[in-house]
Amino acid sequence: MITRNFFLFLSQNAFIKNKATKWGPKFGAKSVIAGETIEEAMETARMLNEKGLSATVDHLGEFVYNKAEADDAADYCIRTLDAMASFGVDCNLSLKLTQLGLDIDRSICMQNMRAILDKAKKHNNFVRIDMEDSSHLEPTLSVLQELRKEYDNVGTAIQGYLYRAEQDVEALKGTNIRLIKGAYNEPPEVAYQDNDEVYKNYLAIIKQHMLNGSYAAVATHDHHIIAEIKAFAEEHGIEKDRFEFQMLYGFRNELQEEIASEGYKMRVYIPFGKDWYGYFMRRLAERPQNITFAVRGLLSK
Repeated sequence: MITRNFFLFLSQNAFIKNKATKWGPKFGAKSVIAGETIEEAMETARMLNEKGLSATVDHLGEFVYNKAEADDAADYCIRTLDAMASFGVDCNLSLKLTQLGLDIDRSICMQNMRAILDKAKKHNNFVRIDMEDSSHLEPTLSVLQELRKEYDNVGTAIQGYLYRAEQDVEALKGTNIRLIKGAYNEPPEVAYQDNDEVYKNYLAIIKQHMLNGSYAAVATHDHHIIAEIKAFAEEHGIEKDRFEFQMLYGFRNELQEEIASEGYKMRVYIPFGKDWYGYFMRRLAERPQNITFAVRGLLSK
């Protein structure tokens, strides 16, 4: 836990971030990030498609501080959706509401989301609202609830380590949800701290959502969970087109291809962009053994 907290601290350290980003995605980040441009992300999605894998891309960056920055981020999302169509890739868009102005003015965020969803609908595509830390949970769900009245091509993510996850999954019945364990450093007032409790709650909300007849995106690298969900789906007659598995780009590549070869949809989450530092640190916090990525990156400079 000390190691995990250390990397989470680094993910929020502005001084180290500024130093690291000057190097570019060098010290291992290039192993889990598909470059810095839209074109690099599309080429990565195309490569994955050729292996039978679907994709979703996320232009990295979270907090913005004025309307111009939020509008620029929205424009970048729109250009990314256009690129998906022109490249002809099997790929969705993932985004964060803080990047679109949620912390500045909710109306700015809503305006940007509507523009993005209109573009996605034009291209028959889907947009996933990533879940951020617990302080943004209620605002995110509020925005989603309003958008769902107008759009059917938008979903979100629910984090299994939160006590309230079961209630949120029930409230989102009928919504396409990515189900994840959670990667932020949440206090014991809102989240389970014990790994066994997180594991148990995570499995429970996956099964809950699947039994509700809702589309479930099961985001995990844990082969034990994957095997249990496969068996659960077969036991309850849940067809393979009612759920998918998701993994992060650069992690367990052989398992990704194995799952796809079995006829399951396997979607790979592809992060890209210049603001890669916080994402990379959170991945190290989740699995500190991934520090080997950093060592390899430094040795290859």
